[in-house]
Amino acid sequence: MRSPKVKSVQSFEGRQRAPPTPMSHVPTPSPVAVITGAARGIGAAIAHTLANAGAKLTLLGRHADTLQTLAQQLGTETHIEAVDISVEAQVQQAVANAVKQLGPVHVLVNNAGQASSQPIEKTDLALWQHMLNVNLTGTYLCTQAVSPSMKEAAAQGVPGRIINIASTAGLKGYAYVSAYTAAKHGVVGFTRALALELASKNITVNALCPGYTETDIVKDALTFIVHKTGKTESEARARMTARNPQQRMVQPAEVANAVLWLCSPGSEAINGQAIAIDGGELAG
Repeated sequence: MRSPKVKSVQSFEGRQRAPPTPMSHVPTPSPVAVITGAARGIGAAIAHTLANAGAKLTLLGRHADTLQTLAQQLGTETHIEAVDISVEAQVQQAVANAVKQLGPVHVLVNNAGQASSQPIEKTDLALWQHMLNVNLTGTYLCTQAVSPSMKEAAAQGVPGRIINIASTAGLKGYAYVSAYTAAKHGVVGFTRALALELASKNITVNALCPGYTETDIVKDALTFIVHKTGKTESEARARMTARNPQQRMVQPAEVANAVLWLCSPGSEAINGQAIAIDGGELAG
């Protein structure tokens, strides 16, 4: 499904957009990006940021209506696909549709993810598998589907960028989220291996690892803490932000700006990295 072009000049924060920052040295008027989990939170922030930089976008998510609403805000040529990224046939068809509509993919942002908090004895096999499917298998499936198109473009001089949105849970452990943590560690390992595989193909692969970020996932975590401990929401939030030396949540726009940097001139040598965006949580 494809939404019409729109001419809005407002950013996702409601402010007038600054002049677009070129995404790369690419000799093409509009780089093409695919973003998974694009409907809200970090994904929506990335969509706005890349649109503002001049990219054409394919937005992948579970619900066409929320994707359509976002597409109408972006001011760039946008294609949408309602898809379950853990289902191979759906992913392959969605990417084929995207390439047909907008051309070869230059940037893939694997952002889709879910988290669930449970002690290990309540983490049944269905929950374990679901966390792997959404957070890790979906990243693999989308990357595999996009790879031929990106390699073709890269061989013609248009560099490719694969950016996986992992988590600080891909770099350390957190109690009560063993399945999520295992999946995000898998994303980081996948990133490092693929970076070596594709380095000679004019494609870089990196992971961004946000700490607690102002998203629906964190809202769900707050609800779990309140239910589990009897704390108020403000007390639960303080418990989360205490991990960040800046004593705050990471904002989706901060992650989106890091994505843009990895797509921009001067980032070509950044490859195979897992970059924490956490206010310094992992520094100590």
